[in-house]
Amino acid sequence: MQLHIYERKMMNSKIDVSANAIKLISFDLCPYVQRAAIVLLEKNVPFERITIDLANKPEWFKKISPLGKVPVLQQAGNVLFESTVIVEYLEEVYGPALHPADPMTKARQRAWMEFGSSMLADLWVIETGQDPEAFEIKRKLLRSKAEQLEIELSASGQFGPYFAGPHFSIVDAVYAPFFRYFNTIEMISSMRLFEGLPHIEAWRTHLSQRPSVQQAVVADYSDRLLAFLRKHNGVLMRNS
Repeated sequence: MQLHIYERKMMNSKIDVSANAIKLISFDLCPYVQRAAIVLLEKNVPFERITIDLANKPEWFKKISPLGKVPVLQQAGNVLFESTVIVEYLEEVYGPALHPADPMTKARQRAWMEFGSSMLADLWVIETGQDPEAFEIKRKLLRSKAEQLEIELSASGQFGPYFAGPHFSIVDAVYAPFFRYFNTIEMISSMRLFEGLPHIEAWRTHLSQRPSVQQAVVADYSDRLLAFLRKHNGVLMRNS
């Protein structure tokens, strides 16, 4: 609902989107879709979000998504897939810039974006894993990675409120969907992955309050995620 309101506001501002209108093919819980949506919202780019059921993929979607995954961005007859590619395209074409200008700083942030992607991959076992031993291995691994991230955030002594200081950047768009999972998980579980990591706690709080992050998901996101977790009934739910 929030996204539709946002899109109407953009169209009412007399931006001509007819020739280059963007469609973002989505799944309601996908964190990689959220990355693209956050960047579009940060750049005030109007777009139409089309949600599909990944368990019952439409034939038209199979034809445009070589990997059968979301997000997919459609614009002017062109199709882009993979969230990193989509985000980098948006950064090149639309302002304001969300990457830092300095090449080394940009490269370092891209490296931490990949680190964030690895944390998302680990999270799948936390959400759905049926084996307690495998669950605990992943929990410890995620905690170790969170501790590494905390060290990076505190290294400069100039943290906040975002990853690289006062300005929101694409690396923030990568981690915001990851942290959003735990906003819901912590409602049902005693697992506090970020306990004792003050920089991460402050960072995730600021991200959760940013309009683009809030508007990147449907209003009942938490309810849908909880339904997903209950359906899989993994270790996380059984220990709740």
